[in-house]
Amino acid sequence: MEILREVVPKLSRVAILGTSTNPGHAQVIKEVELAAKAFGVKLQNLDVLDSKDIETAFRAASKGRADGVLVLTSAILVPQRVQLTELAVKNGLHAIYCNSGFVEDGGLMFYGVNVLDLDRRAATYVDKILKGAKPADLPVEQPTKFEFIINLKAAKQIGLTIPPNVLVRADKVIK
Repeated sequence: MEILREVVPKLSRVAILGTSTNPGHAQVIKEVELAAKAFGVKLQNLDVLDSKDIETAFRAASKGRADGVLVLTSAILVPQRVQLTELAVKNGLHAIYCNSGFVEDGGLMFYGVNVLDLDRRAATYVDKILKGAKPADLPVEQPTKFEFIINLKAAKQIGLTIPPNVLVRADKVIK
């Protein structure tokens, strides 16, 4: 929410696209609500239970005068990356996504866990288990590496100029 607000200083309404049946969805919504409240941003929670609901969700976001879109992780949404990024551009919405693949496919921004780092760390767990460690004895770890990706082509398509102080923080900029 903070990055979206820095990129769009007049941000006042954000549509959240997610799937309520996903485990952890309710907790993520609570966290987003706290962040939105801190920035004075109103949220519009749009539940996408089927890929057929995606266009309807974007129409609802536009009707609700959303300035931005936050796309959460979902088994329904992630495979529809291209459609989601195209609809965000078509509707002139500033979008931040849950997966770097969205930005590679034309989306505006991604901020989240570095999946390659998670894969490497998972390999150390596998190694320990193969060497005899009991999985129940291994500690639960939180992600430690995050990445921030910006797609300048997408920004240009919606007439957005990314502030220099945000660009310098990006781990990757797609031109």
